[in-house]
Amino acid sequence: MEYGVDVVGTSGDEALMLRVRSGDTGLLAELFERHHRGVYGFFYRMTSSREMSEDLVQDVFLRILRYRETYQPKTSFSAWMYGIARNALIDQMRKRRPEAAIDDSLPEFSCGDALADEQFRARQETAMVRKALASLPADKREVLILSRYQDLKYDEIGRILGCEANTVKQRVFRAVRALGDRFAELAGEAR
Repeated sequence: MEYGVDVVGTSGDEALMLRVRSGDTGLLAELFERHHRGVYGFFYRMTSSREMSEDLVQDVFLRILRYRETYQPKTSFSAWMYGIARNALIDQMRKRRPEAAIDDSLPEFSCGDALADEQFRARQETAMVRKALASLPADKREVLILSRYQDLKYDEIGRILGCEANTVKQRVFRAVRALGDRFAELAGEAR
């Protein structure tokens, strides 16, 4: 059965993926353009490694091409893609240990400028949030990144993780609480 772009009940991404699935593999470039930054962000937040994140993005889109026939029109493309991304990350972590290095470098500002001082504080707080997020266990970090940074719905995350949307909601709640606790610890250490 041939799927066209105007498949009833599908969004633009789903329709494109259906065409890729049916052999129009050139359209994968459009899906890459739409999603590679988000996938990179997911990997970077999980690994804190630019190089590894870039490699994993390439791996994800190669896997999408390789496994295109497994895509089902009932599944949102984003949930399916992040499921592939999650599996690619798990495979990569099995191959090598993640580097825990976090980029703590902050630009220098002149102390006399109130705006620069405020920008410095905001950057410092952002760095602490990144550090707190990186210090969370992978399962908590993953649900936060998928829900807060990648803007996936709980039911989509549930499909990726193999659990119910309510379970995802509870996991996100616990992860947010753990992130807040870790941030408070880091803020206390910084003072």
